Amino acid sequence: MIPEVPAGLLAAISVRGVDLSVWPPRHDPGYLPGADEPSWLPEVETADPEQRDLVVLHKLRGQIRYAWEHTAFYRRHWEAAGVTPDTLRTLDDLRLFPVVTKADLRASQAASPPYGEHLGVDPGEVFHVHGTSGTTGRPTVFGLSRGDWERAGEAHARIMWGAGIRPSDTVMICSFFSLYMGSWGALAGTERLGATALPFGAGVPGQTARAVEWAAELRPSAFYGTPSYALRLAEVAREEGVDPRNLGFRVLFFSGEPGAGIDATKRVIEKTFGGSCIDMGTMAEMTPWMTNAECTERTGMHLYQDIVHAEVCDPETYEPLPYGSTGTPVYTHLERTSQPMIRLVSGDRALWVDDPCRCGRTYPRLPGGLHGRYDDMLIIKGVNVYPSAIEDVLRAVDGFGGEFRIVAARDEAVDRLIVRVEHGAAGSGGTKRSAVGGEIAERLRRRIGVGAVVELVVPGSLERTEFKSRRVIDDRDLYQSMSRSVR
Repeated sequence: MIPEVPAGLLAAISVRGVDLSVWPPRHDPGYLPGADEPSWLPEVETADPEQRDLVVLHKLRGQIRYAWEHTAFYRRHWEAAGVTPDTLRTLDDLRLFPVVTKADLRASQAASPPYGEHLGVDPGEVFHVHGTSGTTGRPTVFGLSRGDWERAGEAHARIMWGAGIRPSDTVMICSFFSLYMGSWGALAGTERLGATALPFGAGVPGQTARAVEWAAELRPSAFYGTPSYALRLAEVAREEGVDPRNLGFRVLFFSGEPGAGIDATKRVIEKTFGGSCIDMGTMAEMTPWMTNAECTERTGMHLYQDIVHAEVCDPETYEPLPYGSTGTPVYTHLERTSQPMIRLVSGDRALWVDDPCRCGRTYPRLPGGLHGRYDDMLIIKGVNVYPSAIEDVLRAVDGFGGEFRIVAARDEAVDRLIVRVEHGAAGSGGTKRSAVGGEIAERLRRRIGVGAVVELVVPGSLERTEFKSRRVIDDRDLYQSMSRSVR
């Protein structure tokens, strides 16, 4: 018996094909739950949180010991903070370990390219290389071992099961197959689950129209992509004379941007396609990234704490916050050998709670998903303005045409918020446009607490994306630089 983990819970987990007697844990690649079971690992997913925390602590001790012994990065980082693996006596002791930021990871890779001093395995053991594109600076390289890749597939399959996807489903993956981790994680999960994969991709000119053709022909029952791309797919389907509801999607699951966690956007997607909209995602560095994920009840993302342990922390001090608080998620791997992340700061903004979900899972939840990033927040006339709140307002307006831009500008040192909005059919006439613009302006004022200039533009005039949406433009730095050049 493993110390601290109750014998009954350990036995139940072993029946499900998980061997916790070693670290990293071994998983039976042939295991599947019964088709009518709502949970992949119910003994853990629906366990008393205090009992499950014993499993988490056992795995966390293995993870921290491994990082200490195999990476110069963590040994140096922790020695400077006065902690060692022996510091971790309880789960609460994790807060004593210093956080890691993306800047720390970039410095690690600059010191020991290409993978960094936090690789944790021999470079010859790297099975997949992914990362950021590096369009605004040095790219961040993700090196994953074969074992980590297989464990990520196991985790993704488990969480996709919780979203209602089964081996009988066909999953259409409409995201870039490139350095981006999202599409590959969805594919690995689909394959481990035993479902049929339709890895369609995205990004090639004309590919969205082809995606409509293939979906109409094959009628896949599940879709993966970003919320923005799903809505773009629906636009193109209508242009091709196809009702998006006839494409056959029963489940649509998303990552890459916060739209699927925004109530109004979720309603639009479900009304458009006639399927369930499921919000997922953490960070590419945290693969398996699906460990924040909604279930079929769609009441916010569960935090699968026994795969990736999450805290919600103060965004400045990084002290853990109690349930009911809003802060930034800080993530820790529990089963990763290659580039393990231990207390990685996400920079995202989220509220977390621990009230029960109707599905029976007892994990903490993010009821509103990830609300966007703290560095995406705009301060307009002293008021904090979050893009997700603006999107929620717009998608609830009948005359909204589906796309928008948020522009922060400055006139004579006075901030202005401009919301550029495509109008829809309900706002096509001059009088109707004026009414729609007025309604949007008033709703925004009530919701965000600051006035906005609403500019209505014709449908289709704002650029669409097949990847993550970029809808926020802050021109105030340009104003400041121009002002300095004139002086």
